[in-house]
Amino acid sequence: MALRKTAEEVANDKATRIMNAVATWCSFYRANPHRFCKDYLNLNLHPFQIVLLYMMNLATNFCFIGSRGLGKTFLTAVFIVYKCILYPKTKVVVCAKTRSQAVQVLEKIEKELMPNSSLLRSEIKAVVINQSKAEIEFRNGSYIQVATASENSRGYRATLLVCDEFRMIDKDVIDLVLRRFLTVARQPGYLKKKQYKHLIERPIEMYLSSSWFQSHWSWQLCQDYFHNMYATDKKYFCFRFPYQMPVKEGMLSLEQVEDEMSESSFSDIKFRMEMEAMFIGVTDGGLFSFEDINKVRNLKKAFYAPGIILGGKSIEPPKKKPGEKRILTVDIALMSSKRRDNDATSIFLNDMIPDSNGRYTSNMVYTENCEGIITQDLVLKLRRYFKWFDCDYIGIDAKGLGAPIMDLLMHECYDPETGDVYPPLNCCNNADFQDRCPDKTAPKVIWAIMGSPQFNNDVTIALRSGIQQGRIRFLDSEYECEDLLRVQFKGYDKMTPAERTALQLPFVNTGLMVNELVNLDYEATNNVIRVHEKPGARKDRYSSVSYNYYIAMQVERSMAKNYAKTKKIEMNFRAPTRGRGVYDYG
Repeated sequence: MALRKTAEEVANDKATRIMNAVATWCSFYRANPHRFCKDYLNLNLHPFQIVLLYMMNLATNFCFIGSRGLGKTFLTAVFIVYKCILYPKTKVVVCAKTRSQAVQVLEKIEKELMPNSSLLRSEIKAVVINQSKAEIEFRNGSYIQVATASENSRGYRATLLVCDEFRMIDKDVIDLVLRRFLTVARQPGYLKKKQYKHLIERPIEMYLSSSWFQSHWSWQLCQDYFHNMYATDKKYFCFRFPYQMPVKEGMLSLEQVEDEMSESSFSDIKFRMEMEAMFIGVTDGGLFSFEDINKVRNLKKAFYAPGIILGGKSIEPPKKKPGEKRILTVDIALMSSKRRDNDATSIFLNDMIPDSNGRYTSNMVYTENCEGIITQDLVLKLRRYFKWFDCDYIGIDAKGLGAPIMDLLMHECYDPETGDVYPPLNCCNNADFQDRCPDKTAPKVIWAIMGSPQFNNDVTIALRSGIQQGRIRFLDSEYECEDLLRVQFKGYDKMTPAERTALQLPFVNTGLMVNELVNLDYEATNNVIRVHEKPGARKDRYSSVSYNYYIAMQVERSMAKNYAKTKKIEMNFRAPTRGRGVYDYG
């Protein structure tokens, strides 16, 4: 006759059965993350998402290059939740160039995953997302934290590191700061048992991004990950998905993509990177290096044209300081044609700031492109901008289409929109054009750009040198401008899409200029460089900015002569003063 179990034994048996069931289901879900998503998170994933989630779970080093609309951030949020629930005491740190970018992962969890799953909500102890802290804490000891990818982000500990839009993060920051977070692997309880002591869980690194230029370090990382996929002793995974995948799965509208491709502002290079997920190669020995240009893309504030209205007021440019000079340049294309349908009129504004030694830094604070503009409208635009920005000089390609523009600028001009009457302007560097000005007293502020093989060579070399030496600066990345604009303009997120777009455009056009520079074709004959665009590409922005910097150098030389004369006078007439054991002549 079997003995009846005590209450304690019954309770222990029940607990054992429960734990065995938990272990069974946990093992099942660990091996089948897509089933966990369906049963636990109420998610029906697309086939490609199931495959990706499976590989995320297998790899210790994971790289994901995807197009816009693919849901990289969403799938990352799903994987993080899966890890935190099924692997207790998982420590996740999400990093990005900007805090707002990194916080998006947590917002996906809070706003999309949690409302859809009561089971997920029961697993989470606290969600904190504010200006000073962004963190999700799980009841099993797991947590998710956000860190800005910078030198100051030290002291974090992680078993899973996620770098969102990693191409925007400095390589040294990743190597010397972020990867240092992964110093301790997860220590589950079973590892304390003798039979499992030989086992160890590797920390996980995840890198997510859109594609970029092949000259950038992110391309090398993708290559390294791809080749390591073939190593049997490594757990690497790298892949890319172009826009065709989200279109096929109904996540992205094909009509939307086609509309974008038909727009006049369409950039083939940008489309290939953002939508086709392709890294764009740059010709070996190219004139302009992406790394060099990227180093000088550090201007945080743009100037804006008079038509930009916020709160009923135009965004006025800052007042000029002593010694400050402003140069407006334009590369002219008045209408498109079947032969030159890629041409556009390109405008650049240079805000030249002097240092204590009388040398200038050229700051390209505004740029725009106009397509199909007629002569009179372009003249009015240039006159408005010249006055609005308080410019000192205006540079024009005076050959071909530029000659009639020069003539109109040298005559009085009435603006029907503003009611302003603009006085005539004269040329400052070409006697023939000076003679054509009817008002000989008009200020000589127009630079007539007379292109020639040697001149074109000189301006190209000068622009490259200016970039390499840090003598010229461009607006910050179009991918970071929204964070900058949120700081500069209160209520940015509440603005209309048209208003936000207007504020972003100078940054976007600067990015398009960068694409032009790094993808220029050229040939050198008898030590003279001839630059030309690839089929279907542009070089109007390159032309305008190179003219601008050329004029800036001429202005600086002129100012330097005056500066030297001033200093000489001071040296001749100022009495020396004694200080620190030597005579100080200022």
